[in-house]
Amino acid sequence: MKTNILFTIFYLFLFSSCIDFLDKSPDDMETLEMVFENKNSTEQWLAGCYSSIPDHERFIHQEGVMADDVTPNTIWAQWGWPCIYFQSGNWNPASAMDRDYWSILPKRIRSALVFIENVKPNEAQLMTAHDVELMKLEARFLIAYYYTLLVEKYGPVPFNPDKLYPLDSPQKDLLVTQTPFDEIVNWLDKELLDISKGLPASYPEAEKFGRATSLMCLAVRARLLLFAASPLVNGNPEYKGHCNKNGVELFNCTYDASKWSKAAKASKELIDAAHAAGKGLYKEYINDKIDPFLSYQNMMWKKESQGNNEILFARPNWAYSSIPYLAAPRGVGRGSGLGVSQSLVDAFFMDNGLPPIIGYQNNDISSPIINPESGYSESGFSTEPDFRNTNWTEGCWNNDIENNHGMITNTGTFNMYCHREPRFYVSVLYNGCWYNRLERPLNFLSGQSENNNPDCPEPCYLMRKMIHPENNPVIEQWNYYPAIIYRLGEAYLNYAEALNESDPSNPDILVYLNLIRERAGIPQYGNGEGMIPIPKNQEAMRIAIRQERRVELCCETEIRHNDIRRWLIGEETLNAKFYGMNRHATTLEDFYKRTSYQQRVFEKKYYWFPIPQSDIDNNPQLVQNPGW
Repeated sequence: MKTNILFTIFYLFLFSSCIDFLDKSPDDMETLEMVFENKNSTEQWLAGCYSSIPDHERFIHQEGVMADDVTPNTIWAQWGWPCIYFQSGNWNPASAMDRDYWSILPKRIRSALVFIENVKPNEAQLMTAHDVELMKLEARFLIAYYYTLLVEKYGPVPFNPDKLYPLDSPQKDLLVTQTPFDEIVNWLDKELLDISKGLPASYPEAEKFGRATSLMCLAVRARLLLFAASPLVNGNPEYKGHCNKNGVELFNCTYDASKWSKAAKASKELIDAAHAAGKGLYKEYINDKIDPFLSYQNMMWKKESQGNNEILFARPNWAYSSIPYLAAPRGVGRGSGLGVSQSLVDAFFMDNGLPPIIGYQNNDISSPIINPESGYSESGFSTEPDFRNTNWTEGCWNNDIENNHGMITNTGTFNMYCHREPRFYVSVLYNGCWYNRLERPLNFLSGQSENNNPDCPEPCYLMRKMIHPENNPVIEQWNYYPAIIYRLGEAYLNYAEALNESDPSNPDILVYLNLIRERAGIPQYGNGEGMIPIPKNQEAMRIAIRQERRVELCCETEIRHNDIRRWLIGEETLNAKFYGMNRHATTLEDFYKRTSYQQRVFEKKYYWFPIPQSDIDNNPQLVQNPGW
């Protein structure tokens, strides 16, 4: 390619922090020769390649809201939340996307290919041949990662991972059709494994946090192979006959059990490599015992430099002040309407480790089937406070930590919220819970503090998990924390799921499922004292693993949305009424009734995002995704 062609480069002064490195924007034009003769501009180009790694703020505006955990007030659609229209089935190939992967990620992929072709050592500026080789591996990782995001959202896509076409290439070379799904996955599997062999597991320089590592490669690979083994794309007859413009089938509709074995092996390789690098579940202790409240809460907030060795892949910079504006209670937030659904509230276990609800009559969340062994109740109020062995202080009424140390709920708490597992209290704000920043209990009854504005939370719950407890939006006080994209807890659950499908008698299933439950502070599965019965067969274990994923990984990136899609449970979970408490009630008697606040729509075609109509119009070689 001629070096006198002008290219947009990402040109800002390079500061000492990784936050600056990974968040560049274009503001200058130079020739390729000029770019790659200079160390700073070379690094800035690579930074531009990193810039489309998704952050949590975008997730809240799209995939998180399209699943069944996070639920914004529906009136926000008028203020630029198109995903709310998607919830009701009001979208099509011409709809705008908050995360427009289809148009943005190919640009980043091309930038990474340009980088690989042109980067060179610069001994005069202390950029060695070894530095260049590492940076090329980083660019290769980004290409593979962005293709992974594309295939997880769109399925088969046009695929040219190592071909850099000149800008003056004939149109016939640029307008290509989709490559079969399995062919892309197989290439990404091999590529990510190969790249992992050349990258370090971590960097000694703190400013390199967020740069590509071997563990990031293995994490992306393991999640992708789990996706590829799942019912959506492993033997799904719905896609029989879906071909590209060359007549090639884009999905293999024959079930392949070996895909689960492959996914299990990839997850185990990731886990072993992570352990060898010193990674582990983040834990804090009280009296030599795990403090499950602080462990689960601070797993989200602590940086790697603060001992959080659970992080495998994080974006170090993101709009971490935006979600508190939307999810914190009115008085310390702004929108204060980003809630969670009743189905998520129902999913959390009791403190005895048992699920409170084992199903719904006619799949209707308004009619729960209560587990009689769990101790759960949806009537009455607690007659005494609940104290636990924890240094978590968010439940201490009146901020009286000395006398209320370890208090989780106070007398008079609705029994639905009593004796739940620690992850529930860390993740959900509910009526009557104490809120330290406001120094009072929250009140979601109509006209009260948390429900006195049209954009208050419709289910009468707010999302607590993504809100740093020391934030103070009133005075613009924000506490930095990394946007975790992959963590070791997910890897354990991925491994358990893949093993249960490929080798259901393997003891590692219980080992890794129990490691998650141990950190969560609830009884483990087993035959010993204080344990709960082991799921009796493969199907029962499948249900248990899915329940654990729903709770452990709730409200984190696009995980739940992908789980719903890959398990083919969208019609069951998303084509339904969504429930919370009665936001129109003025008395407690009326408030604590399961009340529908939204009717959602899910059709089979929603398992894949549509290819933008403009691209279908411009490229006659493309075929639209099934159903669209």
